[in-house]
Amino acid sequence: MSLKTLQTGAILIADAHCAPWRTPFIDFLRAIESGEIKTPQLILMGDVFDMLYGPIPSTYGYNTEGLELLNRLSEQLEIIYLEGNHDFLIAGLLPRVDVIRREQQPFLMTYEGKNIALSHGDSAMGWGYEVYTVLIRNRGILSFLRTIDTLGGGFIVSWLEGQMKQKKHCRPIHHFEKIIEERLCALKLDFVDVLIEGHFHQNRVFMLNGLQYINLGAFACNERYFTVQSIQNQPLLHDAVFRKEPHEGTR
Repeated sequence: MSLKTLQTGAILIADAHCAPWRTPFIDFLRAIESGEIKTPQLILMGDVFDMLYGPIPSTYGYNTEGLELLNRLSEQLEIIYLEGNHDFLIAGLLPRVDVIRREQQPFLMTYEGKNIALSHGDSAMGWGYEVYTVLIRNRGILSFLRTIDTLGGGFIVSWLEGQMKQKKHCRPIHHFEKIIEERLCALKLDFVDVLIEGHFHQNRVFMLNGLQYINLGAFACNERYFTVQSIQNQPLLHDAVFRKEPHEGTR
């Protein structure tokens, strides 16, 4: 099977953690829709929404505007959405978007003769995390939690909202290169030239055993996004910061 091609001018966004209390991602999508920002391909690297779980309808209301914008944009350009640990089992909500589940990541693409792997970044994190992530994606467990949440007046989702609002997204991780080096041994990506991930929010680029590792900065931290440019004599990704006043009625 042939690999998808990463397009020059494609935009990558990681970890926007969009929510009613954090709306710059909505403004960014509006800028694409209006033509203020132009791209042929939008790649969302996971945790784009702070709380969006396909089997839990009560989380849709938090994200109605973002979902509507993505569905409209998907009629105009290619959108690839790598599920994260805050947004999963969402393919049914975005029918024209190429949704990449966690078990399909790293997702391989090609660009100018190079093999590019894309991943949210929460793979090869140890057996404890693997057990956790399987459980939170289990439809039976989610159905049970949805019933309890509904009977309890939405207390589970409300509690999660409180936790999300308190989370600190912008902090450095000590010994980050060592952590990534250990993960790469488990991922076995010998045939890959570049691995691009989100999840860790570090905005770092370094080489490990001949592979270029790129960890994207989190859009939630400083509204940073990344544009693909030719790798001839320059970096693969150009980063920029989106600044816009929030549109009326969202905060």
